[in-house]
Amino acid sequence: MVTIGGTGVMVLGALAAAVVAALLATALRPRLGTVSAVSVAGLLWSLVAIALVTLVPTRADVGIVPAEGRSEACSWDYGGPSGAAFEVLGLDQRTLNVLLFVPAGIFLVLAVGRWWSGLVLAPVGLLALAAYSLAIELTQLQLARLDRACDVTDLVDNVLGAGIGFAIGLFLLPVLRPWRSRQRPEQPVAH
Repeated sequence: MVTIGGTGVMVLGALAAAVVAALLATALRPRLGTVSAVSVAGLLWSLVAIALVTLVPTRADVGIVPAEGRSEACSWDYGGPSGAAFEVLGLDQRTLNVLLFVPAGIFLVLAVGRWWSGLVLAPVGLLALAAYSLAIELTQLQLARLDRACDVTDLVDNVLGAGIGFAIGLFLLPVLRPWRSRQRPEQPVAH
């Protein structure tokens, strides 16, 4: 049996994804400009990081969770007991679930803010982030091997984080101005 999981796997995966995202941003920069290139790559990186944190087993030794031992439905106990039981760096699970989706919301707005179609794409993208969170929760329900739990509290916290990131992205949009393309070389003046 292959045993993969734990914080180390999540961190290594996020670092590998960051390297790929940096290469992507470098490749996109001449075409989109720095802000848009970093935002597109950052959005993709944040989606991978979210998947790693939520779908990689928390421990390598989880083993097999028997089918009869796994949940049959998502927990509708909003704010249930699991939120206080899990802490990282002094932050509880609910806070971590919110913070996990903030970068995706920020990068989403900045990635589509370059174009007028971003007025439509940004809200649609926010809905897509909510759907992504729902898909993660449903995956956790179906894959007993993950030893994770499908919980409506996680969904609400993830969507709240994406919304906070979205608002921060809207605030940053006029500051960073992703619609400015890269600086074009000056054209020679005809004499």
